[in-house]
Amino acid sequence: MSLSVIPNVITIIRVLLIAPFVMYLLQGDYEAALIIFLIAGASDGLDGLLAKGFKWQSRFGSITDPLADKLLFFVALLLLAVKGHVSWNLFWVATLRDIIIVTGATWFHFKYGRYDMKPTLISKLNTVLLILLVLLVLVSLAQWYPLPDWLFESFEWVIITTSVISGIHYLWLGRQAYLEKVSQKAT
Repeated sequence: MSLSVIPNVITIIRVLLIAPFVMYLLQGDYEAALIIFLIAGASDGLDGLLAKGFKWQSRFGSITDPLADKLLFFVALLLLAVKGHVSWNLFWVATLRDIIIVTGATWFHFKYGRYDMKPTLISKLNTVLLILLVLLVLVSLAQWYPLPDWLFESFEWVIITTSVISGIHYLWLGRQAYLEKVSQKAT
């Protein structure tokens, strides 16, 4: 086995961590859920560092790594919304944004071929804010450092705003890629 598969193995482990994360969140063991979320976050950084640092990037990793992240955030937001710790507005806006992005990229891939999606600056900011929000909610729920509700509500509106802007930006980028393919086909 080649060492180049290590980032992919780490990504698969991150996906497998979702099950105990769900279990602990449902049980209200927020400290354990927080620790798993921190491990998942560290593994995301590690697999990216290894893949880029050693040039172990793969098509599998370029697809599964962001999907693993999206799945973890979807589950985290869903369960936190069900338990009343984040708003349903945040859950639906973040989820719809991701559904639109993944659906559009998948459609483009099957219609026109490979499409290399690169995260935009606003998308990276949105992801960082989302990670920070989930971390802060879990830190507060785990009683490591309780924070006021107004902070979470304000933070949610910032994330909703960056989600909408990021989603619109990806739609525009997708349209540009589509128009480019159509004009190439016409010539």
